[in-house]
Amino acid sequence: VLPACLLLALLLLAPALSSQHERGLIFNLDIGELCMQSAQCKSGCCHRVNGLSLARCAPMAAEFQECSPRNIYGVYYKCPCEKGLTCDADKTIVGSITNSDFGVCKDPQD
Repeated sequence: VLPACLLLALLLLAPALSSQHERGLIFNLDIGELCMQSAQCKSGCCHRVNGLSLARCAPMAAEFQECSPRNIYGVYYKCPCEKGLTCDADKTIVGSITNSDFGVCKDPQD
């Protein structure tokens, strides 16, 4: 009987404890924290240096920085551009498959 009561108490307390903190264990991750998908990061970019490295949340690319177009995988070698900027990159299927579709962030109004 005691374990069932303990389980019930934990289930009731979990939402109250999680509402005290903005950041979760899986979503709303800060820059530098380990991630598996960009949707987990506050910044919107889950970045890895190479195919063997662990992915971590990173800031979006600023104007004139290297970038990747947004993709369905959600993990990037170069982060996509900040809001309002476009990634001027080779958007062919070959570039996407070979991870060579990098470009530079530009302001579309320039």
